[in-house]
Amino acid sequence: VQLVESGGGLAPAGGSLTLSCAASGFTLDNYAIGWVRQAPGKEREGVSCISSRDGSTYYPTSVKGRFTISRDNRKNTVYLQMNSLKPEDTAVYYCAAGRSCALPFGSWGQGTQVTVSS
Repeated sequence: VQLVESGGGLAPAGGSLTLSCAASGFTLDNYAIGWVRQAPGKEREGVSCISSRDGSTYYPTSVKGRFTISRDNRKNTVYLQMNSLKPEDTAVYYCAAGRSCALPFGSWGQGTQVTVSS
C-alpha cells in the first residue's frame, strides 16, 4: 500500500495549485481519502476528505470555497485543487487513506511542500 503526493511548490498569494495523490497496491475508491496539512510549529489540520461510499466531500471553514477534492478512479488518483491561496496555507500536505472520513487514517503519503508567498 503506497500513497504518493505530487504537485506541491511555490505559488503567489491568490494563486492556485493542484495536488495529486496516486495510490498503488490498493484501489482508492474503496477508501476514504483525506488531505491533511502541517505547518511548522502547528498541529496537523485536515483540509478535505472524500468518502468511499458516496463521494461526499468535507472541508473545514478555513478552506471551504477555495479547495476542492476530487477522485479519478481510472487513474487511481485523488486531487486537491487549491485556489485563492493564502500565505497561511503554507504547509506540508499529506494524503491519507482510511475506512471513513470520521475515523483516523491508516495509511499516509510522504507529503509535498506547498509554499504561498505574500
